[in-house]
Amino acid sequence: MARRELWTGSVPRRSPFAFPRGFSGRLAGRIMARTNRARNTEVSEALEIGPQELVLEVGHGPGLLLRDLARRTGEPVTGVDPSPEMVAMARERNADLVREGRLRLRTGSACATGAATDSVDLVLSMNTIAMWPRLDDGFAEFLRVLRPGGRVVVTWHRRPRRFALTPEELGTIAAAMRRRFCSLERVVLRESVMFRAVAPPGTTAAGNG
Repeated sequence: MARRELWTGSVPRRSPFAFPRGFSGRLAGRIMARTNRARNTEVSEALEIGPQELVLEVGHGPGLLLRDLARRTGEPVTGVDPSPEMVAMARERNADLVREGRLRLRTGSACATGAATDSVDLVLSMNTIAMWPRLDDGFAEFLRVLRPGGRVVVTWHRRPRRFALTPEELGTIAAAMRRRFCSLERVVLRESVMFRAVAPPGTTAAGNG
């Protein structure tokens, strides 16, 4: 079976959860929508989104969290996912928000979001960071699209334990974020581990190297 190299090692390319595609990918999306509800709720409540903040969710999966993000801000929310199946599923689930212009969806990844430079106040990626090929490339892209002083939040599973990252891997995430962001915090929630940080004041695209 072909494998894709990630910063955490390698996973089967055909994994319907890591890279949802086709019928098995949509089935995986339905399972994620059912099993991630508690995780979505606790992360959303910890975000403290302002009513005028522009939010980008990277790796939105079946799109459950997008609806709550749109409810918490009066500005349009943008979601990107590398899986066309997940983009389609999120569009179906949130068809009313898409029609009203409150939600914009497209294919994209942590390393290539397609967002304009200095265009968002919050970048959120939930349960995707272990699937990135390169941490530094993802965080460089997040810094590029964030406005100066904007926030980045990434989370990963804390439970069940078989999905949890090792202490060394969590340390690698923290170190990668410190290289580009300020005021890093690690927050241990019931279901997830959350890292949140702030883009430096005066950050520009030219300063992302």
